[in-house]
Amino acid sequence: MLKNKIAVVTGANRGIGLAIARTFAAQGAQVIACMRTLDQLVLKQIALSDAEDRVKGIALDLADEASIKAATKEIGAFTGNKVDVLVNNAGTVSGGLFQMTPMAELRRVLDTNLIGPILLTQGLSRMMIRHRAGSIINIASTAAEIADPGTLAYGVSKAGLARASRSMATELGAAGVRVNTIAPGVTKTDMFDQMAPDARERLISTAALKRAAEPQDIANVALFLASDLSSFVTGQTLRVDGGMI
Repeated sequence: MLKNKIAVVTGANRGIGLAIARTFAAQGAQVIACMRTLDQLVLKQIALSDAEDRVKGIALDLADEASIKAATKEIGAFTGNKVDVLVNNAGTVSGGLFQMTPMAELRRVLDTNLIGPILLTQGLSRMMIRHRAGSIINIASTAAEIADPGTLAYGVSKAGLARASRSMATELGAAGVRVNTIAPGVTKTDMFDQMAPDARERLISTAALKRAAEPQDIANVALFLASDLSSFVTGQTLRVDGGMI
C-alpha cells in the first residue's frame, strides 16, 4: 500500500510510533524513524529481515528547535527533499492538578507535544507542497476531549495539536496535502503502565469494546490515512478508542 512512499515517523522507538514504523516498512515504505537517541536494535525491529535498506534512523528532540531544524535538513538531504507521509507521534506525558502545575512543566509539555510538531511540519510540508502531494498524521489523544483530573498539560497540548491539524488541512489542501488526526483512547504503551490502575480501568469500562487498544490498532488507522485509500479524507479527527461514547 505504501510502496515507493517516503514516510517520516517521530517517536519511532517504542509504543505506537514503533508499531506505525514497522507497519509502514512492511507495506513497502522507505521509513525515516526519528527518535531522541538512535537505537540500532530498534531500527532492526522496524525493518525486520526484508526491509533493512528501507529504514533510516534520525536523531530528533522535539523540545529543541535546533534539533528539529537539523533533522529537517538531514531528511531533505537524504530524500532529495521529498516526503510523502509525516506522522507526528512523539510526545511526552505529564500529570498533576492544574493548581499544582508549574508553568515550566506546562511549557515543557507544550514544546514537545505542540510547538515541536508544528515546527517540524512547517519544514517537511514545504517538501510535500513542492511535489503537490502528501499525508500528515498527527497523533493526539482522547485526553483532548475527556477532562479527567490531572490531565491539564497533556490534554491541552493534544487539543492544540488536533486544532492545529484543521488549520493545516485548510491551508495545505489546495496543494494536495492532507492533514488528519488520530485520537487514541487507552493504549498499551509506556503511558498505560504509568496511569493509575483505577483511572485506567474506569476509562476502559466506558468503552464499548471493554478493552485497551494495542499499538497495532492505532497503526492500522495510520496506514489507512497514509495510503491512497484515504485520498479524499482531510481535516478529520478519527477517535480510535474502542467506542468511548
